[in-house]
This record gives sequence, C-alpha cells and structure tokens, in this order.
Amino acid sequence: MTASSSSFIPSRSTADWQALDAAHYLHPFTDHAALARKGTRVITRAEGVYLYDSDGRQILDGMSGLWCVNLGYGRRELAEVAYRQMLELPYYNSFFQAAHPPAIELARLLVEVTPPQYTHVFFTGSGSEANDTVVRAVRRYWDVLGQPQRTVIISRKNAYHGSTMAGASLGGMAPMHAQGGLPIPGIVHIRQPYWYGEGGDLSPEEFGKVAARALEEKILEIGPDKVAAFIGEPIQGAGGVIIPPSTYWPEIQKIAQRYGILLVADEVICGFGRTGEWFGSQYFGIEADLMPIAKGMSSGYLPIGGVMVADRVARVLIEKGGDFNHGFTYSGHPAACAVACATINILRNEGIVDRVRSDIGPYLQQRWRELADHPLVGEARGVGLIGALELVKDKATRQGFADPGEIGTLCRDICISNGLVMRAVRDTMIIAPPLVMTRANVDELMDKARRSLDETLQKASQLAG
Repeated sequence: MTASSSSFIPSRSTADWQALDAAHYLHPFTDHAALARKGTRVITRAEGVYLYDSDGRQILDGMSGLWCVNLGYGRRELAEVAYRQMLELPYYNSFFQAAHPPAIELARLLVEVTPPQYTHVFFTGSGSEANDTVVRAVRRYWDVLGQPQRTVIISRKNAYHGSTMAGASLGGMAPMHAQGGLPIPGIVHIRQPYWYGEGGDLSPEEFGKVAARALEEKILEIGPDKVAAFIGEPIQGAGGVIIPPSTYWPEIQKIAQRYGILLVADEVICGFGRTGEWFGSQYFGIEADLMPIAKGMSSGYLPIGGVMVADRVARVLIEKGGDFNHGFTYSGHPAACAVACATINILRNEGIVDRVRSDIGPYLQQRWRELADHPLVGEARGVGLIGALELVKDKATRQGFADPGEIGTLCRDICISNGLVMRAVRDTMIIAPPLVMTRANVDELMDKARRSLDETLQKASQLAG
C-alpha cells in the first residue's frame, strides 16, 4: 500500500478505498454496479507521463488524463502559480461590472495565440459549459440581427460536445440522447466524415466531399433562413479520433459561407498543441466564427474553459446586443486563469507546439503506423500526438466484430494490466498522450501497445473457440 502524499487525506488500503468509492462515489459514464463488482482503480499520484495507483504500480498515461494534461504531471511552477494566486485573490466573479488581472491577462494571451479573427473570449468552467455558451451566443447573435427564426444548429452524428443538456444535444451520440429526452429542440445532425467506417469504395478525397455536402442538403431541407450555425470538432476525439479527409473542411467552409451561417470549431480536444499547431483549425485551415476551448488550456491542472469569439460576432453582441444574460459563478476564476496563463507561457517558452509538429509528433506517427501490420488492426491513423487503431475481424473487408465494443474493452483492460492507458471507443483504441513525451516514452508506449494487441488477439481467439 502507498500512502497519499496529501497530509489531509488519510492513508488507506486499496480495498478500503474501493469500498468507500462503491459506497459513495457516482462516476461519470459508468455502470456503477459493474464497477462495484470489479473495484475502481485508485490513482494516488503522478509524475511526468506516468500515473501511480494505490498498489504502487506505474502506468504510462496514453490519454493525458482526459485529453488535457498536455504538459505532463508534476509541473511545480503551475502549482506554485495557483498557490500564489489563491493567497492574493482566491476568488471573485466577473458579474456586476468587475474583473481581475488574471482573467484580463489570460484574455490578452488567448487573443495572441488563437487565429487572427478572434478578438474576445467568454470564460467558462469546462468544455461542456463552453458549448452551452455557443448555443446561447449563436442564437443571441441572430436575434440581435433581427433574424430570431435562425435558431437551428447543425452538428454531426457521433460527435462529442460535452454532457450538459446543450452540450450533449450538440453531440451526436445515441446512448447519450437515449437518456434525458435529448437532443433539445433546434439541434439536428448529419453524417460524420468517417472514411474508414463509412467511406465504402470511395477514395478518402471523394468521400470527404460527399460527407461535407450533407451539410448543404440539411440546410436546404430545414430552410437557409432558419439555420444559425454548424459545429464540428476538427478531429472527432471521443467519437474515435475520426480524422476527416483533406477535402472535408474546405467544402464545409464554402457551404457555411454560401448560406451565411456561423461556423463553430470545437477545439476542446484539439486545442493548445495536440495536432502540432496551436489549434486544429490551423491544421485544417478552418476559419471559424466561434471556438470553444478547455482541457489543455490549463493542462488540466485547474478547471477552465471558454469560447473565442470572432470580431464580426463580438461587435454585434457588444455594440447592438445589450445584456447577454448568460454566465457562470466560476467564469474567469482567478486561480484557474493564472494557471492557464502560466500554461500558455510554458507552451511558448519551451517551444512545445513546434516540437510536436517537427519532432515528437512525426516520431509518434511513424511508430504508430507500424501497428497497422498487426492482425487485429485494420487502420492506424493519427495527427500530431493523437492516434487511433481500428480493431477488426477481417482487415481486407474492414469487417468488425459481431459484438461492437467487446474486443475494445478487452484490449483496454489488457493495456492497463500491462501498464498503459489506452481508451476504447467501441472497438477503436485511441491515444492522446502528454505533449512532453520523449522518444523513449513513445517507444515504451508502442512496446506496451503491441504486447497488449498480441494478448488481445490470443484472448479473442480463445473466446471465439
């Protein structure tokens, strides 16, 4: 047993932690009865790219926590920034015509590092709240312009935009929509640009245009005068790291401009260096009007999110809109803003985004694609420090398994037993490791991934037999 390093947290055995967890803790996206039978994995500390559990096992974190710990664990300077800010001003709100230096400085920094059309930011506490803000801001924009009927926002099937009511509605995940009466009115979905799973005999380039034109078809079906915006992740993260063909986003951009709708690029996962550019929009050449951000903004050290607002939208809201009746208690939290400022400065000063683009990203992608030769892997794809493996029954036909998710879950659990976090999305294994990975870390990740694939294949063969 390893004791917690926090003096105010008691030292307990793994079994004790698991029993307390089962008795009191409701986890996100969890079958709690199944978890109680299995017992939760208790993480007690972390350093660099490694996690350590309550039994002292070291685990390579191939998912940066939840797509967010871009700078790795144990960055003492971030903890010290939070500590100093909490001593000076632990909290104040942004309501009632008030502001504070950390929020103002972070707004300035964000305008510097984001694409040039963005001049303003609205702060939130998470990516989900950022996408709720998108719905409110988009509809308010058209209302101010005298077109209140333009309320419909088009998203994509299998997209993920958070788990609040509006965020989950924007997302296109059927299991989420099946709970809670979702989606809310005025949000519709079109096909995703998933070439491997849905492209058939088309080339990726042909399929990219076909998938994009579904947006125009939906606009015409609804009526252009009723459509407010289209939202999409540059790369669909939680949907399985769906990387659109090169033809997709240029066609989406043209359609949005043709019908005068707002374009929203959800950068909660892709932002702050993940693709080798500061933002996925820059990687794909997207010129969006609104850009939700979170996760890597503070390297996950404190909760914070926001929406970058392009000048043409901000001017309408500021000059003509009057009160924007929307906000959160923790919008622009001083400590979270201070940590985000420090995170952005580290990304700049240490050249981390450039390194992802020119060094560690290409090396990871080179090694990642070596896994395509494995009998279970139908496709190995990725950009920068994000990747996916399609696990299939038949590589030649892209045929999947009879029970979607069974093999992916098996592989995920085997990865953990081998000291590696890889996430399973149905039967797609995905990674998004910290941006501070070394080549030695990448080699370790690949060795553990291949070993886990071998064990998964062996176990799957036993189950089939």
